[in-house]
Amino acid sequence: MSSRRGLVFVISGPSGVGKDALIEKLVALDPNLERSVSYTTRRPRPNEKDGVDYSFVTREEFQRLVASGGMLEHATYDDNLYGTSARRVEELRSAGHDVILKIEVKGADQVRQRLPDATLIFLAPPSMQELIRRTTLRQTESAEKRSARQMIAETEMTFAARYDHVVVNDDLDRAVDEVLGIIKLVRSRHT
Repeated sequence: MSSRRGLVFVISGPSGVGKDALIEKLVALDPNLERSVSYTTRRPRPNEKDGVDYSFVTREEFQRLVASGGMLEHATYDDNLYGTSARRVEELRSAGHDVILKIEVKGADQVRQRLPDATLIFLAPPSMQELIRRTTLRQTESAEKRSARQMIAETEMTFAARYDHVVVNDDLDRAVDEVLGIIKLVRSRHT
């Protein structure tokens, strides 16, 4: 067990902005970063693996976790439930790992309340038009679903000012470098 308690970094942003790609690169480049695997009630997308991308559970299982106090944060997004296990985050922090949480804006507010030392980073698209282009290219949802997510994204963009940092993902490698710089700065303040 490490004597250094791990830090928490929250990554939020609209669907299609590149959160997963960013986090994947961050974890590959920084051996002390660990991604927390969230719970969700949505169906897995092609190539997603249970326990790796998300822990896929039923609504009933999810609601039991919430009722037992097992969630650090939880929210409904696009009619699906998402949440972060408080136990998983605490285990990683106690082991000295810095934890990355990929969560939506309402969940980020809950983390801010429960973990005031968490650093919140909002990943923004260069423009709404680019975000629409990216989600269309992904081809994982119907036009109706994409339209609904666009409305959600527009609302989420209004939350950016509540975050400690806003990083525009106009180039993934540049955005990764910027987020790594933020992480190093926060770490230097906690040593």
